[in-house]
Amino acid sequence: MSAADYSHHLPDSRYAWMRLVASLVVGTMACAGIWTVVVVIPTVQEEFGTGRAGASLPYTLMMVGFGAGTILMGRVADRTGMVVPIIASALMLGVGYVLAGLAGSLTSFALVHGLLIGTGAAAGFGPLMADVSHWFVKRRGLAVVLAACGSYFAGTLWPLVMNWAIPQWGWRATHVGIGIAIVVVMLPVALMFRAQPAKATLADAETASDAARADLGLSPGALQGLLVIAGLSCCVAMSMPQVHIVAYCNDLGYGVARGAEMLALMLGLGVVSRVLSGFLADRIGGPGTLAVGSFMQAVALLLYLFFNGLSSLYVISAIFGLFQGGIVPMYAVIAREFLPPREAGLRIGLIISATIAGMAVGGYLSGVIFDYTASYRMAFLHGFLWNLLNLALAGWLWWKRLGPRLATA
Repeated sequence: MSAADYSHHLPDSRYAWMRLVASLVVGTMACAGIWTVVVVIPTVQEEFGTGRAGASLPYTLMMVGFGAGTILMGRVADRTGMVVPIIASALMLGVGYVLAGLAGSLTSFALVHGLLIGTGAAAGFGPLMADVSHWFVKRRGLAVVLAACGSYFAGTLWPLVMNWAIPQWGWRATHVGIGIAIVVVMLPVALMFRAQPAKATLADAETASDAARADLGLSPGALQGLLVIAGLSCCVAMSMPQVHIVAYCNDLGYGVARGAEMLALMLGLGVVSRVLSGFLADRIGGPGTLAVGSFMQAVALLLYLFFNGLSSLYVISAIFGLFQGGIVPMYAVIAREFLPPREAGLRIGLIISATIAGMAVGGYLSGVIFDYTASYRMAFLHGFLWNLLNLALAGWLWWKRLGPRLATA
């Protein structure tokens, strides 16, 4: 077979862009599992007669399942490609949402989110970024962040769908309907992922990452560990607005619907942030883009400390979305720049699982802090301090990256 017969499997080809579009569809459907539980925190609190920390438990367990599933599905994707993880994700989410709608207790509702919904949603984020990274070279940064935008499209779409559906059919029927919709859309799209990267493409990527890592002066294990800590810290900070903005608005008397609108606004503008960070990463690299995003997220968190009017919260939520959207995908960009590409699914999965752990721990701790202080003010400050740790690590990594270049300038 001639080389032309393989052209649609080459990096940056027409097929690569089609695969990226399919990734956005999968991410938007699968990552419903991250955001739907955020919208129903006040409803769950009332339905099952629990405190704010207890109502946050389903989210925490969902994120635990999401983190574990990211590692597992990333490893499966390294071995088999993306078809198997996507099919498994669709089935787990479909069953999970039906069972969530039938849950008779907080315990069963939380366990379903941890074991099925969170694990199923995992295929729609880290593994997709790892997969897309194999299909782009010139525009890898942009492609990776676009693949990650599926989770933010989900955060924009599903809270609005739930705002419309819950008053008409109730939260239980809404969960069942979401599960059915996910299965119907994801199963056919999985067939788009049957092609595999060429062996020559992977070999070239291996050579490039070895050379880049030598310039950085860190071993694969050391860099992996640094990125895990950075991912954990940034997402403890990030979780406060993303997980609790709906409940925060309800506490302030603005209502759940206003909070869901702010969440949708935050995540919708997060898509813009991710796209812009992709262009920036293709110019200055992943470490520099991560440092810039971390600094700007810290600024946004400080604004939440000083303003809580309705108009102010809309503006700050928009700013927060514009500032922080590109942070998490940068870990995937950095991993593909410096770490072995044949292990991309597993290695990116480990790093992304750390960000997920940060969201889970941060979301739960914010609920605990609220229960102890009857206010979210200390929870915002808690997130800001974790952000400072992330900024220090990101800044150090950027400095290490620039060192060899400055020495030869």
